[in-house]
Amino acid sequence: MKFYFTLISTLLLLLATPSLSQKHTISGYMTDAVSGEVLIGATIFATKFEKGTTTNNYGFYSLTLPASDSVGLVYSYIGYEPQIKKMFLNGNMKLDVQLATGASSLDEVVVRASEQLDDRNVQRAQPGVIDIPISKIKELPAILGETDVLKIVQLLPGVQSGNEGTTGFFVRGGNADQNLVKLDEAVVYNPNHLFGFFSTFNSRALNNVNLIKGGFPAQHGGRLSSILDITMKEGNNQNYKTEGGIGLISSQLTFEGPIKKNEASFIVSGRRTYLDFLARPFLPKGNESNYHFYDLNGKVNWRLSPKDRIFLSGFRGRDLAIYKETAGIEYNIGFGNSTATARWNHLFSPKLFSNTSIIVNSYDQNIQTKLDQSRAQVLSSISDVNGKMEFQYFPNPNHALRFGGVFIRHRFLSAGETGNLAGTGELIDRSKVPTKIVNEWAGYINDEWKVTKDISLSVGVRVPGFTSTDTSFLKIEPRASAKVSVTDRSSIKAGYAVMNQFLHQIPSSTASIPSDIWIPSTNQTLPQQSEQFSIGYFQNFKENKFESSVELYYKTMDRQVLFKEGNLLIQSLDVDQFLTYGKGWSYGAEFFVRKNTGRLTGWVSYTLSRTEQQFDDLNFGKKFPFRYDRTHNLSVTGTYKLSPKWTLSSAFVFTTGAAFTLPVSRFHSNYAGSIFEGNYFVYESRNNTRMNPYHRLDVSATYKLKHRVLGKSYDAEWVFGVYNVYSRLNPYFVYFQVDPLQDKPVAKQVTLLPAIPSVSYNFKF
Repeated sequence: MKFYFTLISTLLLLLATPSLSQKHTISGYMTDAVSGEVLIGATIFATKFEKGTTTNNYGFYSLTLPASDSVGLVYSYIGYEPQIKKMFLNGNMKLDVQLATGASSLDEVVVRASEQLDDRNVQRAQPGVIDIPISKIKELPAILGETDVLKIVQLLPGVQSGNEGTTGFFVRGGNADQNLVKLDEAVVYNPNHLFGFFSTFNSRALNNVNLIKGGFPAQHGGRLSSILDITMKEGNNQNYKTEGGIGLISSQLTFEGPIKKNEASFIVSGRRTYLDFLARPFLPKGNESNYHFYDLNGKVNWRLSPKDRIFLSGFRGRDLAIYKETAGIEYNIGFGNSTATARWNHLFSPKLFSNTSIIVNSYDQNIQTKLDQSRAQVLSSISDVNGKMEFQYFPNPNHALRFGGVFIRHRFLSAGETGNLAGTGELIDRSKVPTKIVNEWAGYINDEWKVTKDISLSVGVRVPGFTSTDTSFLKIEPRASAKVSVTDRSSIKAGYAVMNQFLHQIPSSTASIPSDIWIPSTNQTLPQQSEQFSIGYFQNFKENKFESSVELYYKTMDRQVLFKEGNLLIQSLDVDQFLTYGKGWSYGAEFFVRKNTGRLTGWVSYTLSRTEQQFDDLNFGKKFPFRYDRTHNLSVTGTYKLSPKWTLSSAFVFTTGAAFTLPVSRFHSNYAGSIFEGNYFVYESRNNTRMNPYHRLDVSATYKLKHRVLGKSYDAEWVFGVYNVYSRLNPYFVYFQVDPLQDKPVAKQVTLLPAIPSVSYNFKF
């Protein structure tokens, strides 16, 4: 860490040294002209010098240029009208710019400039990065009309979905726990509601979504496969706005507005299902089953001065489910996430931006069951206290230096207990459950360097560490990406990254309830590690209306964790004796074409890949396919603006069937017990066959209209949709039964979701 602090001090001294060359810095923020929301990843381009930059996650930019009596800057962002600013540059200048939504024709000079601006997918050095427009998340169809960011992530190249209809996602052969999902920098350990049909993220409260699956810059770490970085809206700082939606199973409401116009704003957004109210009249007597979830987002930001800004944001999501019958069967399931983030942005100078954050987040679950004369309870949680500080230094247009450090204190709790019905109250006294406390930290530095007009590099190193009472680890993670321009609209990129993961998610059951438990690394359960190589060709067409890419990747994953055969349940955090350790490989090709503008927009994504694993204690030490390995994965999405009032959307998905284990023979035993019906199935290899291919088509139609209430107008829309239009009987899982007449085993396919229509009403005023 001494090197890290020395580096910061050196940079600060450099900032205090007068420049020997006549160069000046233009800096400021880019925002939406109507709402005041910051524009993340917007572009700024100096046409005379052919230099440019982009805004960071807080909408801030810094561009250093030679002194000039005439500098033309083009400010642009997809979906907004570009602005041209001309100025006399004879000193440092602060310039905040507001862009208005819309798309108008530009003159010849600006069109030529925009070709170099709106092409971040071609010009940035990192491969494997995809920006997901919030507008597309809201437009594409989803189950029961619930728009969902994780469902859109599943439609991207290199990303595999989990079970039918769920929001679980698996990136480039990695498991679900190898994805780092962050909301305003806070980790969300379980981003799903019950059964995974919906994610915990209310799209109305979101500002920006970014998926990184390769070419990881040094500021990101802690997981092997991907970073899903989600930023909440800050709230409208110009006017009070209310929007909401009423659907078949849930309703949502968002309220935002200025606390002090142009200086401070807030947003509050909530969503709740009402399945518990709708189902109650139809339940049989004695059945007290109900289920509901809710999530609540809130954020406040305040511009204290031109150099200082603070943010306070929070999130809470909760699922509660009860199933109770007179026969004595009862399930009580409760789980949820909570996050709180406090951030301070400070400008030391036009070239040095800093962000300091204090973050608290937690995930807990409490599952209780009663059956016959016994009962059981599983209790687990993980909570973090996180402090981080990051600096972004822009010495000149050719360098963007990012460096900082993070410290996380993890607290783990897990317990399982069984008992009989004679007892009362909960089986587990939470206050007496022992906890584990471990520390994770990292320091990093990364430089995005434009070597020449056609060559750019992103080079960095991350040094993560992990300590507990009985062990410690220190790792070094080199990161490097390179971009070589082939033409003004095409480039070749390559990336290399080493990632380490100190936390492991252990599935404690094969059931659909969320009983996965997080555990820390130990002397036996070592940190997972991945090494990934990727290379790709990126090209845009027709003034960046179309973007395309082809990427190849190869990834190795060491010290993977699974249960040994016959072990599915755990009762504490000390589970090393039940685990087995292995490695994995994933490699493939990803193809992506997206149309960004016009009446018809959308994308085509295709992935050809293979993922294998090998464990000494499983499958006789032989390789076997990963559970969510899919050889072919095709997604086609489209949105067509039929008229000013009607918009049509669709999404088609086709994937190779999931791998599962098929028995090769069986034998009969009169002493096997009733649960096996006297039959034992014999298995020779793991995941040795596949289910039928998966495919479906979803469609939706949106009708926009205006209403007047008490003399005031407001916007509204009806959204009609159908999930799985042709009611494809996709396999959820397969089990085997013995035909009593022919005495032969028969495979039975379970299908979960047929065609599901939906309708919802959304409003905004």
